[in-house]
Amino acid sequence: MTFSSLGTVAVIGGTGAEGSGLAWRWARAGLDVVIGSREAAKGAAAAAALNARLGAERIRGTDNRQAAAQAAIVVLSVPYAAQAAILADIAPELPGKTLVTLVAPLLGEKKGRYVPPPGGAAALEAQAQLGPEVTVVAAFQNVSAHHLADPDHPIDCDVLVCADTRAARETGIALAAAAGLRGIHAGALANAAVVEGLTAVLVAINAAYKVRGAGIRITGLPEEVR
Repeated sequence: MTFSSLGTVAVIGGTGAEGSGLAWRWARAGLDVVIGSREAAKGAAAAAALNARLGAERIRGTDNRQAAAQAAIVVLSVPYAAQAAILADIAPELPGKTLVTLVAPLLGEKKGRYVPPPGGAAALEAQAQLGPEVTVVAAFQNVSAHHLADPDHPIDCDVLVCADTRAARETGIALAAAAGLRGIHAGALANAAVVEGLTAVLVAINAAYKVRGAGIRITGLPEEVR
């Protein structure tokens, strides 16, 4: 799959650092992007700010449910504590679509601890809540938001993509490519528990070494995926 075939991408939580950074990169690559927020005016304001940086009107903004309704792929970039309520709100717009979740349950003031949620992983809980008519993909949990909005800064991190079919993982990999990153098949959606946990590990590494962009790299792969 190429990212040009992805269709409209909605970023739910697109006013936050990671959501807005990815939205900006995807729009810069030519994707049709809509930002969702709890309030339509806030979504529109975030879109306007990103368009000003792009120098073109490529992103629009609205409320979460309208954003989800307009998209073929819905990206969830919200705190874990907000996940269930936001999914309940947008669920009527999701059947037949792909939900790509960036959510990682992190604990502590500095988000450097991970405790598995009751459902085993945030991504597994999302799939259970939405049911089989929605394809859930876990990706981008380990990408630091700090440099996403900087077009000249290479992001030294692979995107581990988990889903229960290869076709679903290819969607996440295509989104990674559109953002200038390398996506890696990382197995079934259940593996998202490991990937989500790595986020807390990276936060702790950032704190220990006083950096902001620690990431994951997978070695030993064939040349064609480099």
